[in-house]
Amino acid sequence: MRRLLPLLVLLSLPLAASAQSHSDIVQVASSNSDFETLVAAVQAAGLVETLQGDGPFTVFAPTDAAFARLGSDTIETLLQPENRAQLTAILTYHVVPGRYAAADIADLDELETVNGQSLSLGVRVDDAALVATDVPASNGIIHAIDRVLMPREMPASSASHH
Repeated sequence: MRRLLPLLVLLSLPLAASAQSHSDIVQVASSNSDFETLVAAVQAAGLVETLQGDGPFTVFAPTDAAFARLGSDTIETLLQPENRAQLTAILTYHVVPGRYAAADIADLDELETVNGQSLSLGVRVDDAALVATDVPASNGIIHAIDRVLMPREMPASSASHH
């Protein structure tokens, strides 16, 4: 029997306003106060243009509360220019090529991310719970999650090469 997403997941938060479907993923995230840290991280990693591209993309977007679980020291470290490769690896682990609605995800066991690693799906996405689903964007779809997903393989920080 396929694992089903909890009914709560199928309910959308107010951020799924229909007017936002004409905005790209970055614009939708930027217009929501729950994604300020994510937007700052996308900017620091130089991924704004990518996520404003044609797509479609499915983004598992950590909320500010999800980033807060990492601790402010970790966030500040990841946002440093010398850690851009690690930040990029983490962020691209949250992006899947294609548009996958919550109903599509419920029938899948895994999805390959832009960084080349696979996310485990089911009631959770890796170890994160979905807190809002099916937020439309002109170039994809966003699902808010309660944790920052960590790839199993991380590039070395350029700071360690000095």
